[in-house]
Amino acid sequence: MAKTGERKAQILQTLAAMLENPKGERITTALLAARLDVSEAALYRHFASKAQMFEGLIEFIEQTVFSLVNKIQAEEKDAMKQVEQTIVTLLGFAQKNPGMTRVLIGDALVNEDERLQARVNQLLDRLEASLRQSARLAVGAGSLPADWDVNAYANAVIAFVIAARQSASSSPLCSAAARNCAASSTVLLRSASTR
Repeated sequence: MAKTGERKAQILQTLAAMLENPKGERITTALLAARLDVSEAALYRHFASKAQMFEGLIEFIEQTVFSLVNKIQAEEKDAMKQVEQTIVTLLGFAQKNPGMTRVLIGDALVNEDERLQARVNQLLDRLEASLRQSARLAVGAGSLPADWDVNAYANAVIAFVIAARQSASSSPLCSAAARNCAASSTVLLRSASTR
C-alpha cells in the first residue's frame, strides 16, 4: 500500500496526465478514481475536494517555476539575458508539462472553482513582476531605452508565452510552431533593445 505522500503525488501525476489529453471531456473525480483504480472515497482521503487537487498542481507549478526563475535572477547578471532565459524556461516547462500548462493558461480550470483561476492569476502576476524587475535593470544598464515602459513590456512577454502555449495545446499542427517560440522570443527581445 502506498504511503499518504506517495498516494497524493500519484493522484496529482495522474490528474496532470489526464489533462494532457482532455478529448473534450471534463475530468471528474470518478474518471480520476477509475484511472487510478481506486474509489472516489480514496481520493477524498487525500484531498478534501477536486479544487484542492488542482491547488496541488498549482503549488507544484509555482514551486518549480519560481525556483528556476529565482536561480536565473541570482546567477545571471545581464538583465536582458535574465528575461530571455526566463522566457525559455517558461516555454520549456510548458513543453515538458502540457497537462500543468493547461492549468497555467486557465484552460483546465473552466467550470472549476473560481478561486483556482484567481490563484493562477496571482502566479502570473508574480512572473510578470519578475520580468518587470529584469526590464528595470536592463533600463538601468542601458540595454533598453530610458523611457522604456517596463510594465507594458513585462505584460507583453507574459502574453506572448501564454499565447504560444495556448496555440500549442489547441492544435497538434501548432505545436511545431510553438517549439520555435524561443527563437521568436529572441526576436522580441532584440527588437526591444534596438528600439
